[in-house]
Amino acid sequence: MDETEFWEIIDATREAAEGDPEEHADLLVERLLQLDPDSVLDFARHFEARYNRAYRWDLWGAAAVLLDGAGDDAFDYFRCWLIGQGREVFEGAVHDPDALAELLDEFDEEIDGDGEELGFAADEAYEQLTGTEAPDLGIPPQPAEPEGVAFDLEDDAVLAARFPQLWGRFGAAVPD
Repeated sequence: MDETEFWEIIDATREAAEGDPEEHADLLVERLLQLDPDSVLDFARHFEARYNRAYRWDLWGAAAVLLDGAGDDAFDYFRCWLIGQGREVFEGAVHDPDALAELLDEFDEEIDGDGEELGFAADEAYEQLTGTEAPDLGIPPQPAEPEGVAFDLEDDAVLAARFPQLWGRFGAAVPD
């Protein structure tokens, strides 16, 4: 499976789910079940590589603005959700997290930002196809620390300064 096919599967299942992350995950599993086990593992490698690539302080800050705070688990699920938004949104956010203010049509923190189930879709499909757990994917693990320079994810003034567009559209009340 190449990168284009990976993104086509993400896009087709997201569009069919009409923005519901849980439905998106269910449809993704159904779609992956139509593939052979090696293709499912290829999909998992593409997903995991992007998940690891998104392990960045600046994206964590963007998640904190969108979710009104983001701990470790919330950021993990946010990265899965971000991949689920498709290539344009994902690549745009990795390049410039503040650009999410323009890339996202809307964001409802009650349903958006949590793609936990998306992160397990390939594993679930592989297990259903083979009756066994997916093997190690053979890609480097996520770094111990996010890429970039750490900053205070709980300081509204810092978040507003670092992400002015995102803060202006989705942030809490503007800090003094």
